[in-house]
Amino acid sequence: MRTYARDTWRSMVAMVDPATGLPADNIGGDLAPASRSAYTSPTNIGGLMWSAVAARDIGTISRREASKVVGAALDGLSDLDRHDDSGMFYNWYDPHTGAVLHTWPEDGNVVTPFLSSVDNGWLAAALLVVRNTFPEHRAQAAALLTPMDFGFYYNPAARGPDIPAGLLRGGFWDTQPPGCSVVDNYRDRGPDVWYTCNHYDIAVTEPRIASYLGIAFGQIPPAHYFATQRTFPDTCDWSWLEQKAVGFHTTHLGVPVFEGAFTYRGIQFVPSWGGDMFEALMPDLFVPEAKWGPRSWGRNHPATVAGQIEHGLRDAKYGYWGFSPASDPFGGYKAWGVDAMGMDPGGYPSDVEASNYDAGFGDCRAGGPAPTYGDGVVTPHAAFLALPYAKRAVVDNLAKMRANLDAYGPGGFYDAIAVRSGTVAKRYLALDQSMILGALGNELGHDSVRRAFVTPQIERALRPLMAMETFNVPARQEAAW
Repeated sequence: MRTYARDTWRSMVAMVDPATGLPADNIGGDLAPASRSAYTSPTNIGGLMWSAVAARDIGTISRREASKVVGAALDGLSDLDRHDDSGMFYNWYDPHTGAVLHTWPEDGNVVTPFLSSVDNGWLAAALLVVRNTFPEHRAQAAALLTPMDFGFYYNPAARGPDIPAGLLRGGFWDTQPPGCSVVDNYRDRGPDVWYTCNHYDIAVTEPRIASYLGIAFGQIPPAHYFATQRTFPDTCDWSWLEQKAVGFHTTHLGVPVFEGAFTYRGIQFVPSWGGDMFEALMPDLFVPEAKWGPRSWGRNHPATVAGQIEHGLRDAKYGYWGFSPASDPFGGYKAWGVDAMGMDPGGYPSDVEASNYDAGFGDCRAGGPAPTYGDGVVTPHAAFLALPYAKRAVVDNLAKMRANLDAYGPGGFYDAIAVRSGTVAKRYLALDQSMILGALGNELGHDSVRRAFVTPQIERALRPLMAMETFNVPARQEAAW
C-alpha cells in the first residue's frame, strides 16, 4: 500500500500546472505534461490538497513538500473568480490561466458557468483539512472557506409545508442557462440566481458532504439530515424504482423518515442512486460515519462493500470487484456501479454491455430476466474506498489486478479496466487518485484525513444526528468476504 501511495502521489504532482499550482482534471497514463486536460474543478483542487496531507502523514513526502504544494494551490485558488454573494466557486476553470471556462476545451461547446453544491462541498472539506493542519496556511485557507455559505443552496420548502426541513439544490447559475432552471435566492443576498430544477433528495449519495458542512457551520438546520430519503416509499406510486424497499416508519427532529432498505443476494442495505462505491463511501473519507452512527452508517458501509464483493466475485464472476463512476476503457467517462444495489431503474451497470438487473416491485411490477454479465469494468479507486471495512479483501483484489491485468502504470492503478477484454483506460483522474490517497492516508496514517477534518464544532453538530438513527440494516450479516 505504501508503494501504491507513492506512485499515486506521482500522478497528482504530474497533473499540477506550475503556472497556477492547480491540478488538471486528468492526465494521460504516461504522465506527460502535454496530456494534462485543459480544465479543472473545485473538487480536483480540493483533492490535491487533502492528498498532500495524506501523503505527508503516510511518509510519502516531507512536511515541507506538502506545505509547498498546498500553498501553491491556495495561491491559485485565491486568484480564481467566484460568486461573491454565496462565496462559492465555479465548476470549471482553465488550470493554466485560472480563467472561468465559457467554452469547453475539448469540443468548443458553450459552457454556462455553474456553481455546484457538491463540488463546493469537496473544496470546503479540503480547506477545513488545510486550515486545521498547516499553521502557515491557516489564515489563507480560512479566508477562502469563511465566505462559503451552503445555505445559498438550501430550499426550506422542498419537502412541503408540513415537513420542518428542506433539501439542497444541485447548484445554480448566475447567468441564465439553457434548459430547466428555477429563479430564486434562498439567502436574499445579491441578485436572484437560476437554480437547478433537481434537489439532492436521497441520503446515500456524495452530496451529503455539503449537507454536513452546512449543518456544522449553522447554515442549514440539523433536521435537514433527515429530510433526504433512505429509500423512496414502498407504494405502487414508486414502482418505477429498481426494487421494492422493506422498512419501517419513524420520526427524527419532527421529520417523518421511511427507514427503507434493498436486498441483493441476501445482503440488506440502504442503497445509493447508482449502486456505486463513490456515492456510498467518499464522504466517509472525512466524516467518521461508521463510528458516529454505529446503527446507521456503521451497518450500511460494510453491507455496501459486501454487496460489491458479492457482485464481482460470485454473481457476475468477473474475478475482481470495485465499481464506481470512472473512465470508460473504450473512451470517455461512464457511471459504473452494481445495478442491483442502486435505486436508478436504468442502472449504473458493471459491464460494457450495460446488463440490466430488474427485481420487479412486489405485486406492482413484474421483474425482468436474470442478467448475463459481460465485459465487467472495475475501478481501482472503488476498492480503496472499502479499506476500513474489508482490508484483506481489498489488498487481495488490488494485488490480483496488478498481477493479472494491465492495470498499473507510473502513476499507480490506471483509472478503469474492462477485465474480460483486457481493455484499459490508461489515464489518471484527479478525483479518483485523490480518493485513493485519502483512503490510504486514513489506513496508513492513523485516520489522517478524518483527524484533519473533524473539529469539535463538526462533531457536536453531526455526531448526535448520526447516533440517533437506526437504518433498516441488520446488525450482523454474513460477510461476503
